[in-house]
Amino acid sequence: MNKIQIIFILLYSSFLLFSCQNKEAEYTELFNGKDLTGWKANEHPESFKVEDGLLVANGPISHLFYTGDLKKGVFRNFELKAMVKTEPNSNSGIVFHTQEQPYGPLLRGYEVQINNSYEREGDFQELKKTGSLYGIRNVYYPTVKDNEWFELMFRVVENRCEVFVNGTKVVDYIQPDDPYRPKNDKMKVFSNGRIALQCHDELSKVYFKSIQVKPLPRAEKFPLLVTKEWDDKVTKMMLDNFPLIDFHVHLKGGLTIDQACENSTKLGINYGIAPNCGLKFPVTDDKSLSAYMDTVQKKPIFRGMQAEGREWVTLFSPEAVAKFDYIFTDGMTWTDHKGRRMRLWIPAEAFVDDEQQFMDELVSKIESVVSKEPIDIHVNPTYLPASIAAKYDELWTDARIDRFVKVLADNHVALEINSRFKIPSEKILRKAKEAGVKFTFGTNNTSPDLGTIDYSLEMKEKLGLTYKDMFMPKKQNEKPVLVKGLPAKITG
Repeated sequence: MNKIQIIFILLYSSFLLFSCQNKEAEYTELFNGKDLTGWKANEHPESFKVEDGLLVANGPISHLFYTGDLKKGVFRNFELKAMVKTEPNSNSGIVFHTQEQPYGPLLRGYEVQINNSYEREGDFQELKKTGSLYGIRNVYYPTVKDNEWFELMFRVVENRCEVFVNGTKVVDYIQPDDPYRPKNDKMKVFSNGRIALQCHDELSKVYFKSIQVKPLPRAEKFPLLVTKEWDDKVTKMMLDNFPLIDFHVHLKGGLTIDQACENSTKLGINYGIAPNCGLKFPVTDDKSLSAYMDTVQKKPIFRGMQAEGREWVTLFSPEAVAKFDYIFTDGMTWTDHKGRRMRLWIPAEAFVDDEQQFMDELVSKIESVVSKEPIDIHVNPTYLPASIAAKYDELWTDARIDRFVKVLADNHVALEINSRFKIPSEKILRKAKEAGVKFTFGTNNTSPDLGTIDYSLEMKEKLGLTYKDMFMPKKQNEKPVLVKGLPAKITG
């Protein structure tokens, strides 16, 4: 063998070694489709079985741990993707960085939630939906439906977890070095450990067709995209099952839906995005409404409708309106006793000849809107035109507040705590809470800067609001537009 051949062999060997070292790891299937080889259940082994080639979780609460030979079933950095299907009112999850324990909820690691319609009976209402990093970064909007196969994928690298449902990112969580965790949740942090499937109860049935894992190499930690203070604040609310949702976002001022979704995963705030729907607005009839829905149908958001002007009820069909998750409107557009069309946010169109007469008429208009229109939320509440805004506390008398709160409570319409205008006042909000009115948070942005709903969160703390005080979109058969219908005409 001459020198050239030796050099060639050495170079070729080096190339092969380099290629092997740099070849991307492949996915490994953890479920063989035949039996539970490589898996071990704890408290109730009968809760997991293989039926028609599918791994089924159905029975008393239990966990199924992967203990196969892929580095003895211990994972640190990895990607996992699973094909999953749920029956109605079912609940499950995939836990990672955990360890085997004989019974009870797993104390160590994170859970990626699987829940499309389960709410739980009794005093506690489960709000966290499929894709949630359970109790840490929750997803409250529906991402997929029961009885349909979907892909749940998540990527874990050092201090970061990204969750995808059918390829759409719904969570992007970066853990601080010293994250907020209550005493019982101290071990819910990134480390390394086993992967486990959860069986929730006998009434819950969840199917797994495939569970694949791809190991990933060690990496540098990711820097936080938010402050430690904000991370702690959000995590506290998530652990309390508090729905951190801004239901009043518009694609205005250059804001795109992709930017909004990116901001949502960054801050941990779920968004409801709404077009302006009404006469001379972007959405004016069923056709334009359907075209809008086509653009947002698969986005990781709630889909809201802002009903504009009192004639909106004549422009759309109940079936078209019911496609939205919720409907909201305000008392800022109406016709006064002189026949003048009022738009209160435009000084030239906000006619205040007599302050007391204006206020009485405003309250009457709000009562008409809330009682007659099939809406879920009253937004921009108690807003006053610029010419009298400084007299807010004087003009919103106790008698007017009582009328305002009563019509909301009587018609089960939620009240927005608006962070842009910082309304309603704490006094009004307290009366609303005493009357059992539900609340929402809202920005009503005019630019790409959505902020951090500071006023809403300030009022949450002052009023001691819990998840039970907050509005959540109604089920399809409970939507006001299908229950009440659309009136033929609303005067004023």
